[in-house]
Amino acid sequence: MSITRFSFPTVIHFGAGARTLAGPHLREHGLKRALIVTDKGLAALPLIASLQAELTAAGLNTALYAGIWGNPTGSQVMNGAAAYKAHGADCVVGVGGGAALDVAKVVGLLATHPGDVMEYVWDHPQVRPITTALPHFIALPTTSGTGSEVGRSSVISEEATHIKRVIFSPLILAKAVFADPELTLALPAAVTAATGMDALTHNVESYLSPAFHPLCDGIALEGTRIAARALATAVREPGNLQARADMMMSSMMGAIAFQKDLGAVHSCAHALGTVCDTHHGLANALMIDTVLAWNFEAVPHKFDELAHAAGVAGGGSAFVPWLKSLKAQIGIAPNLAAVGVRTDHVPRLVEVATADICHQTNPRPCTAADFERLFLKALTP
Repeated sequence: MSITRFSFPTVIHFGAGARTLAGPHLREHGLKRALIVTDKGLAALPLIASLQAELTAAGLNTALYAGIWGNPTGSQVMNGAAAYKAHGADCVVGVGGGAALDVAKVVGLLATHPGDVMEYVWDHPQVRPITTALPHFIALPTTSGTGSEVGRSSVISEEATHIKRVIFSPLILAKAVFADPELTLALPAAVTAATGMDALTHNVESYLSPAFHPLCDGIALEGTRIAARALATAVREPGNLQARADMMMSSMMGAIAFQKDLGAVHSCAHALGTVCDTHHGLANALMIDTVLAWNFEAVPHKFDELAHAAGVAGGGSAFVPWLKSLKAQIGIAPNLAAVGVRTDHVPRLVEVATADICHQTNPRPCTAADFERLFLKALTP
């Protein structure tokens, strides 16, 4: 029997009002100068001003870095590292969705280590090591999708090619997560739907992966169950705190579960983000039913388990039709064409998806020809 290594992530403070514990946590650890890292949109909202006031009340001197937008790039990280040094910071407070948190995770790395952020991606031919302890980093998620707050990877896009690259290390994990569903109450319905489908996709794809990680399988099935009962309610009733809390939990569970690995849905989504700048959660939502319908014959017994977890009558063969119905209920576009993807995009989409690592753990081997068929099918109504 082979030896398999397991690990699970960080301390999580979960529940309404959890954000108020961030300042006391930092002071308890002897920290005094915090750099808040967030995106341009959030920076203008009362949330950030309120957080700064709470940190100040806890005795911290704060500065704000809000130079993040779209899919985060290397320059956004390097500018954040410069802001960290300029403030003389001793800790990083990441606030936002996946983009802001992915940048926040590695701002401290580049503030304390030499070179460019892209020299730390896992597949760089001369990848730089993380040689010293990183600054204290805490995360406050404001969306329920990527689960980046509990992830040990940071996804940063290349400036010129827009290809997503991954820095992977347990050393960039948050020291603590303050998961407060009240921070998601103001999310628009479309963002709630797209990020929620991202969370659901993480749980479903990680469960379908053939990699061996029974702990993640259990988390993925429960994460699927929670999202299945809560996502439509969170979209229809934006002030429903229980539904928001459920989706925040499902999001974190999906991110923990995909330590096991993902699949071809994510390879397609990464390609759509690279070529068409499609929001990652929306890209997953647009591709999930097409790819899973193709995967069904490889692992029909796993689809039975997913259907059971989601409360879908009719067994595994009913799971993909249920997904299509859920997408329609929450306002996801019906196909790729509806979000501006064209047939002439397909060759480049296929190229990027084929090169992506995620499909290596798809339950069914996926060739370039397979990706071409999947993209063309997802283009049509």
